[in-house]
Amino acid sequence: MTIECNLLISLLKLTKEGPALIESVKDDDRLPSTTTLKLLKRMQSEGLVYLEQNAVKVESDSRLKIAVKAVSLGADVELVSKLLCWQEFEEIAAVALRNNGYVVSTNVRFKHEGHRWEIDVVGCKKPSVICIDCKHWQHAIAPSTLKRIVEAQVERTIALCDLLPNRTLSLECSRWSSAKFFPAILSLMPSAMKFYDRVPIVPILQVQDFISQLPVYAESLRFFYKKFSSLSHNL
Repeated sequence: MTIECNLLISLLKLTKEGPALIESVKDDDRLPSTTTLKLLKRMQSEGLVYLEQNAVKVESDSRLKIAVKAVSLGADVELVSKLLCWQEFEEIAAVALRNNGYVVSTNVRFKHEGHRWEIDVVGCKKPSVICIDCKHWQHAIAPSTLKRIVEAQVERTIALCDLLPNRTLSLECSRWSSAKFFPAILSLMPSAMKFYDRVPIVPILQVQDFISQLPVYAESLRFFYKKFSSLSHNL
């Protein structure tokens, strides 16, 4: 790994709970103090970190950028993934959806046909409902495994589509006359496949572009259409 990569790993490790002391970063990255400060100032100019007196602050979206950069510089994907938490993936997806006018729900849990289901992030903006599964895999993933991940998300999306509208779930789309439900997978790094069975597999740093461009290519993606009866709106 490069010296910059060592610093990136230290930042991920030490800023999980908030700002870290610059002295702690210096001790952890084992670089000369002058090198650490020079790199931190460069990262601040790039918008990756904020230097506050004796501390360094890293926002959630910047932590993800730092993670991707570390991997690109040779860091082990498994190590980097362990330094991130699930909530960071969900938060970035939720922010990107809200920035594009979606009403967002996270950790949507429900029962349908004897099964318990959970969808990490659901974004609603008429007529689209995006159902996102945030995957935080820690190693190279086989195509067969990726297919199973996609198929599982398709099942969750179908279950939600079938169930709605329902008084147990207060999702924005329940007020509509109809909706299109899109399953999607969100990952830390690009995978070998960008789509499987027309379901998008989106790297975290591309999620903003994916959501903003969805109306353009929605018809080419897999979705499930649901027309709600006027009676069902009262359930």
